[in-house]
Amino acid sequence: MWSRRQGRLRPTVCGVEELRRRRREQEAALRKARREQQLVSKRLLREDAPEEAGEGCVAVILGEAEVQQFLRQAQRGAEEKEREGALVSLRRGLQHPETQQTFIQLEGSMRTLVGLLTSNQALLQLEAARCLHELSHSEQSTIAEACLPATSYLLTYLSGYSSDFIELCLYTLGNLIVESEAVRRQLLPQGIVPALAACIQSPHVAVLEALGYALSQLLQAKEAPEKIIPSILASTLPQHMLQMLQPGPKLNPGVAVEFAWCLHYIICSQVGNPLLIGHGALSTLGLLLLDLAGAVQRTEDVGLELLACPVLRCLSNLLTEAAVETVGGQMQLRDERVVAALFILLQFFFQKQPSLLPEGLWLLNNLTANSPSFCTSLLSLDLIEPLLQLLPVSNVVSIMVLTVLCNVAEKGPAYCQRLWPGPLLPALLHTLAFSDTEVVGQSLELLHLLFLYQPEAVQVFLQQSGLQALERHQEEAQLQDRVYALQQTALQG
Repeated sequence: MWSRRQGRLRPTVCGVEELRRRRREQEAALRKARREQQLVSKRLLREDAPEEAGEGCVAVILGEAEVQQFLRQAQRGAEEKEREGALVSLRRGLQHPETQQTFIQLEGSMRTLVGLLTSNQALLQLEAARCLHELSHSEQSTIAEACLPATSYLLTYLSGYSSDFIELCLYTLGNLIVESEAVRRQLLPQGIVPALAACIQSPHVAVLEALGYALSQLLQAKEAPEKIIPSILASTLPQHMLQMLQPGPKLNPGVAVEFAWCLHYIICSQVGNPLLIGHGALSTLGLLLLDLAGAVQRTEDVGLELLACPVLRCLSNLLTEAAVETVGGQMQLRDERVVAALFILLQFFFQKQPSLLPEGLWLLNNLTANSPSFCTSLLSLDLIEPLLQLLPVSNVVSIMVLTVLCNVAEKGPAYCQRLWPGPLLPALLHTLAFSDTEVVGQSLELLHLLFLYQPEAVQVFLQQSGLQALERHQEEAQLQDRVYALQQTALQG
């Protein structure tokens, strides 16, 4: 993009447009990375009673004969207590991968377990479901597929009356869904989406959290954008998910975390983002961002980042949608409130969770990329210096900080005039000493914009040994054209 032959920067419009294009390409790559980094995990509920967890009840690996014996006792025992005890022993054995393999290879074992799951005795049903839950936690897809005959019943029981049983079924289904495409293929036509939509009406927090987990697992399937998300968007789930994220006394952090990740996976699919925006997703998430900023000022609880991360990602990705412009303002909130809240969170991350700084800066980038008003807020709240203080954290953070500053500078002379004078030039001279090519390249782009719109910056740059700082990079292939152009501009300025 930089011409050594001309020996000058390109005309203002072309230079700025070219810089913008390059940054948008970088942003597209980052968005793609965020879509591909998925939160696949499995949950395991183990709530053994104290008397069951004593020294005499340590889980042991079961052989084929022992598995057969426990299944026989559970099926045909003389007393219910004996039958229940046999299933408890089997469940403990199934905590071992070796026993799991033995179980699924044993002919008729799953049929027997499903028979117990569908019996009319609640305690046997519960223990059979717990055995299935242990199996579902396996990392082997063959075990998940062996559980296929039970999944239809687990789905049916989601409409039951016991919140504990529904919670267990949801976590088991969530574990199986993420592991096996065959399970998903069976459950989708059987109505898993309507069943989950019915569960979201539950008054029980534990059920809602389990539902959020199961739904997030379903949304991470590779076929989700084509086969799953459209039916979810056509249901009542999106509206209810957004209700679960409404700040206020009814907001439950655990439930909110699960549904925020669900929303993140839907947004990353880019299937129905205009619909979510129409349902008020931007407004809800924006208010939640303000609420989180208030919470970090009141508490030292570092668990807040569990919710902050998906909220920041959701907002960042929604702001890239063209539909944002059609809903009456980007955030449907006052600019300064959003920017101030974001900086409170950035300061919190800086002190407690530096790994989340790129998430906050990514949102700040998307806010300022096409919005002069958000850039104005950044300047009017005197947030440039706090932003520059983040530069030493890491190369990734440095690149994001410099990108945000480029967003401000490219808005024109009035914005560059407010960036200048101040700590910006010393900070840029410092980043030119970095060894990371991307950091240096982003610094050069910001200098380019400053030279274009604030010519007096050139003279100060020369006085502070700017040419010597540029000379360090004049032999680097990726940078030499830009270094040469800046040198020529400085000398001719």
